[in-house]
Formats: sequence, C-alpha cells, structure tokens
Amino acid sequence: MPELPEVETTLRGIRPYLHGHLVHALQVREPRLRWPVAADLPERLQGQKVHALERRGKYLLIRIGEGCLIVHLGMSGSLRVTESATPPRKHDHYDLLLSTGLCLRFHDPRRFGCLLWTDAEPHRHPLLAGLGPEPLEDGFDGHYLFGRSRGRRQAVKPFIMDSSIVVGVGNIYASEALFRAGIAPQRAAGRISRERYQRLAESIWTVLAAAIAQGGTTLRDFVNERGQPGYFKQTLHVYDRAGQPCRHCATPISVDRLGQRSTFWCPRCQR
Repeated sequence: MPELPEVETTLRGIRPYLHGHLVHALQVREPRLRWPVAADLPERLQGQKVHALERRGKYLLIRIGEGCLIVHLGMSGSLRVTESATPPRKHDHYDLLLSTGLCLRFHDPRRFGCLLWTDAEPHRHPLLAGLGPEPLEDGFDGHYLFGRSRGRRQAVKPFIMDSSIVVGVGNIYASEALFRAGIAPQRAAGRISRERYQRLAESIWTVLAAAIAQGGTTLRDFVNERGQPGYFKQTLHVYDRAGQPCRHCATPISVDRLGQRSTFWCPRCQR
C-alpha cells in the first residue's frame, strides 16, 4: 500500500505537469472506486485551471478552479503522466486530460483508491479533518509523542501508525523507525520515556526523508509518475526480512502479528 513517501514522490513527480495548466476533460472509464466518482465531475473540471497540488497524509489535493480534488491511491494505485493518445491498460480507471496534450492516468487493480471533489476547504473534509500532524513538519517531535502516549497500554507500533496521532507512518516505515530508535514494537506506548520518544521522532523523520529521496518503497505495485519503482527496499533493515541476520548484530529478524499487521524487529537491538 502506498505510504507517505510514495505519495510525496507521486506529488513531486506530477506537480510540474499539472500546475498552472487547464483541464481539457476528465475521462472516467470505471467510476466504481472506493467511493463512486461523481457523475457531474467531468463537467465541473472541464476548462478549469490547476492552481496548486498538495499532500495531506496519504491524500493528494489538486486545487482546480474554485474547488479541490481529493485523491487517494488506495492499496495498489498509482498515477502516471502520459500522452493523452496512449492507449489505456486494464485497470486504468480515469484520465485527467490537460490542455498540453498530456494526461494524468490512474491505475488501480483493486479499486480501493478514490477521486472526490469538494467545493469547501479540503482540510475540513471528513477524511482529513481528524488527521494528526505531518511527521516532516514543525510541531512533530518527541515531546508531542510523549504527551499523546501517556496512559496508553496500546503497543507503540500501532500507536505511531494511528493517523490521528501522526499521519503517514505506515507499516513499513513504523517498523524501520522503531528499529533505528532501538524500541521493541510490542512495548506499551505509555511506558516509553520522553528521551526515547525523541529518538523515535528523529528516526521517523530520517526514515521518511530517506525513503522520499529514493523514490519510495516498491514491494509489489507502487511506481512513480514515469512508471518506475521506488528503491528504498534495498536499504530496509527489518521489514520483510524475517529470519535474515540483523544488519547490526546478525541476530535473525523476528516477525509476528501486531495490530493485525506483520511486524518485524530485531530481538537484540530493540528493547
């Protein structure tokens, strides 16, 4: 599933091709996504100018005319910039056709992505209003995590994956950040010190920034706007490495289910 680095990579890739250009048309081949694509959306977008592109958590915000498209890649989705005349493939569900002759094409085999429209400020939309702070922006640090964790018996890994606590720390990057911080994923969130949370916040920032620099992580489906995979997988320390030796101490990496997600950690390096 695309996480924050993959969405940020997509944003940076598509922004130069969309920003400041006019929408020629929206062609919807399959409206049955996670939520149905509104039947009047093509009419709303035609001839409107793209004013800005932003990211909030795992959502892309494309401000067009007087409103905003809210885009989510779902579990297997990707956006590519291509020539409008390029024949669509199976599972290419919609094209945002631009006045330049290019189009933004959405590919999603599982159809869990979304394409929604709002006339209001998108940050107040129900999907975004309850989201926590961005981990790469000011306001997210160890003091914040320490304060939000007090009294919680919940394990620290699902705690930092909760989008109301902090956005965009998905399964891959939560495992990697906890390893770098030396914190066992099963440890109760409320029993971690302020100092260790500061190390964790710094590790989250480091892991996400490094993943963005390498174009995200491709395990199965994700590709960028040019159809290329992300390369952060080559530097993973624990995720998807069960039974392999830890890169620091050579102890075999363990795996278990935690919060209904596969969780990888080093029993020796993480306490």
